[in-house]
Amino acid sequence: MNNKFLDEFILNAIQEDIGDGDHSTLSCIPENAIGKAHLLIKETGILAGTDIALRVFTLIDKDLKIELLIHDGVKVNPGDIVFNVTGKTHSILKAERLVLNIMQRMSGISTTTSYYVEKIKGTKAKVLDTRKTTPGMRYLEKLAVKIGGGENHRMGLYDMIMLKDNHIDFAGGIKNAITKTHEYLKKFDRKLKIEVETRNLDEIKEVLLIGGIHRIMLDNFTVDNTKLAVQLINGKFEIESSGRITLDTIRSFAECGVDYISVGALTHHIKSLDMSLKAI
Repeated sequence: MNNKFLDEFILNAIQEDIGDGDHSTLSCIPENAIGKAHLLIKETGILAGTDIALRVFTLIDKDLKIELLIHDGVKVNPGDIVFNVTGKTHSILKAERLVLNIMQRMSGISTTTSYYVEKIKGTKAKVLDTRKTTPGMRYLEKLAVKIGGGENHRMGLYDMIMLKDNHIDFAGGIKNAITKTHEYLKKFDRKLKIEVETRNLDEIKEVLLIGGIHRIMLDNFTVDNTKLAVQLINGKFEIESSGRITLDTIRSFAECGVDYISVGALTHHIKSLDMSLKAI
């Protein structure tokens, strides 16, 4: 996590929420009032986002005292207390919703990820996230995937080359796309891994003839065709399964012998974990 990025994200979120003042708090609670609250878990899941939450409290009021009781990656159950926070009541209330928004979403993602990871336990496959993230929250959501036991794919368009169907079609085919990619990398002296998306077995054969890549993605392949693809590639390149893979089907794809399975639902089809910040 980039600390500069994180602080900018939090400060922007605080401004978005508070605007010219927390008038609900200002109107009925004395400015010098001191209070205490705790984070109460209401649903079973995998906890994520405590470090981010602590940073939120610090940026709002460095004098707040936080007693952290449960760390990220731990399974939590209804009734568990994650932390206690003590200090100015105004500061606690300013931080409340932002802390909950971050921790509920991150914990929901880590919990969802843990379900997929558990499903393929014992195979060599690893669960990957995608770029299907909430704008502005990608670092947090991908961190939550890691906490839940998954792996991050690329962070964005800048740290890996993925030649998807549109790239291939616009470039005039797989051979042109791969050739032009190598020319580009050489011209600008960049060392980026190359992944190529394939839609059928014929495209895999074409990629194998050309070579010069690192990973082949099998996009929307059936389980039977995935098995054939794994045999065809025969360990020459990494293999990633992707497209419409669910909790019910992920095991069958993992057992085909692929290296990675990417699941967009980890970050865009999730349910936030229920929790609340309660005065005590």
